[in-house]
Amino acid sequence: MKFSHRWLALLCFFIPQTNAQESMSGEALYEANCAACHNGRVSKAPPLSMMATFSPTSVLRAMNEGIMQSQAAALSQPQRLLVAEYMTGKEITDTATASAPMCDQKNIDLSLPPKVSGWGINLGNNRYFGEQLTDITLSDMPALELAWAFAFPDASRVRSQPTVAGDSLFIGSQTGDVMAIDRSTGCVRWTFTTVAEVRTAIVVSDWSDTDVDTPLVFFGDLVGNVYAVDARTGELAWRDRPDPHPSLTITAAPALHEGRLYVAFSSLEVVAAADPDYECCTFRGGVATYDAASGNKLWTGYTIDEDPVVVGKNAMGTNQLAPSGAPVWGTPVIDPKRNRLYVGTGESYSSPAGSTSDAILALSLDDGAIIWALQATSGDAWNMSCETEGRLNCPAEDGPDYDFGAATLLATASDGSDILIAGQKSGAVFGINPDNGEQVWHNKLGRGGIQGGVHFGMSVDGDVLYVPISDFYGGPRWPGRAYPGMFAVDVRTGETLWFTETDNVCDGREFCDPGLSAAASAIVGGVVGGAMDGRLRAYAQDSGEVVWEYNSLKDYAGVGGAKGSGGSFSGAAGPVFDGDMMFVTSGYGIYNHMAGNVLLAFKRQAHEDK
Repeated sequence: MKFSHRWLALLCFFIPQTNAQESMSGEALYEANCAACHNGRVSKAPPLSMMATFSPTSVLRAMNEGIMQSQAAALSQPQRLLVAEYMTGKEITDTATASAPMCDQKNIDLSLPPKVSGWGINLGNNRYFGEQLTDITLSDMPALELAWAFAFPDASRVRSQPTVAGDSLFIGSQTGDVMAIDRSTGCVRWTFTTVAEVRTAIVVSDWSDTDVDTPLVFFGDLVGNVYAVDARTGELAWRDRPDPHPSLTITAAPALHEGRLYVAFSSLEVVAAADPDYECCTFRGGVATYDAASGNKLWTGYTIDEDPVVVGKNAMGTNQLAPSGAPVWGTPVIDPKRNRLYVGTGESYSSPAGSTSDAILALSLDDGAIIWALQATSGDAWNMSCETEGRLNCPAEDGPDYDFGAATLLATASDGSDILIAGQKSGAVFGINPDNGEQVWHNKLGRGGIQGGVHFGMSVDGDVLYVPISDFYGGPRWPGRAYPGMFAVDVRTGETLWFTETDNVCDGREFCDPGLSAAASAIVGGVVGGAMDGRLRAYAQDSGEVVWEYNSLKDYAGVGGAKGSGGSFSGAAGPVFDGDMMFVTSGYGIYNHMAGNVLLAFKRQAHEDK
């Protein structure tokens, strides 16, 4: 049986019931509506033992305005509260937490413009923090000490990567709050509240101390809104939905270049497809481009050219449509030299599977037209109906769901050649000629699986590509040995330079795994990556030796007295380096990983020779 998708079933499918539910207890409501998923039917639906690490407020918010809003529509507000409190074992009043203090100085320092262009640090998504960005090299990692911790209230995960600009960190939260946080102390300069969880990194427009118009921060939320907010005040500048589909979501940080904002989008329609009355499926992935200052949409390029049409009916007589799917999970690569952008896509949602799913696409920067497509896995169609007993909307292909979930990257080798690199959940990594989309090399590093293979992001320094592999789950679809750990690969040839397998230190700890799922960040001399075991490790570039390790699985006294805890490292929020500091989030309480709710700020201690 196949279980897939990183966004799969945060709670469960709430099945419409009769008015008899009105007098039911939280336990009875859970058994009637949720138990089929949370008692083991769906592997990524957290069991009750994991829900105990959540706050009832966060669960309630998911039902009211988050990812499970449509699925919880049949439950009244009092019923949702009962379910949230039963599943977490806590009352709402028991989980109130302190908030971080507001800064006395609310203004950001406009003499310190942003040094990076977004999530991937440069337009090629290389995720390399070199000497222009930070004083910290691999040899400095053992000298890092925790300077402060920020605890996000009512959160069980932190999926937004911080961006540093104007002596502030800009970061989003599970509760939908986006904050400007003082770099040195962790106090809050301003807060902007969105509609839903923000899992994207925050992108900041450039400014200078002599030409300040309106510096903006850009991000998306889990229900498909893209925002532009004044970086100085937190006031809304503009907001839009890049596509009208009701299941739209934005998981990737936008890319910003020359006044244009490129927003990749995906959807949660594969969840809706579990309902046999749902006409599956109509969503197409894509990229929308905006004038960054005004919010005017310039063009939308879709990963599937044709509109979906009715291709049949399921056993209940509900229309089935195709082609659909090919969502875009990761931040686009911008290639000004070739006037293109590159994205990776996920699977098709309905049958027959299309030719641009599980593929790398090149799109024109002028109008979003597809220039070339390289499909890595053909015939991949899947949706959540495949998890249900009736499987009425399950495509004939039934997987294997080998998304390109991690963003592609564009590297320049030492010989001056450009190569586009993409990592897949299958565990395969591809080197591609950006001119024509032809495969240059291929290397199968991991076993792959549910959340296996390359999951959230690679990094590159010169001729060395760092590939975190998140293999941790086997089963009948993914037999054989797992390869959880960090790989180094030659950018020019795709040959493996070294592999450092993660020691399994979980010792039976629930929801703990050795896989490296989180995005990696390269620095001079090596790479830093976090694992689902709650450890952050630094690896030497020449050998793969682990030269530094930090265990985040502890309680933290957050700024202002808020209580925090570390958890699994996963998601696209990799370590961020700025000057003499490193910032990283810990906690990934979703899909059976360890919950946590902290942003950790490390500072390099002074050396005599520094």
